[in-house]
Amino acid sequence: MRRNDLPLAQLARLLDVPEDALRSLIDACNPAEIQGDTTLVALTVAEAARRIGIGRTKLYEYVSSGQIASVKIGSLRRIPAEAVNAFVAARLGAGDFDTAA
Repeated sequence: MRRNDLPLAQLARLLDVPEDALRSLIDACNPAEIQGDTTLVALTVAEAARRIGIGRTKLYEYVSSGQIASVKIGSLRRIPAEAVNAFVAARLGAGDFDTAA
């Protein structure tokens, strides 16, 4: 069953909540919004780390070693979105296929 096929009116009655409140709650859980804005050109360290699936500390290590490019904008550190993609592509090309622990 697709998400739009849910009988929201029936669910709202069963839960004893207004249908529009239930619809608003479902819309607020939009996965695209949870993932973040994919149109950003420069990401915060936390956003870049989340995209790669690593922690901020590890990302800072990659930035300080020059493995991931970054820029300073005033006092802020930003990671170009292309740098994240290039880093992952370089890791794939380097054959980083260590055995899983």
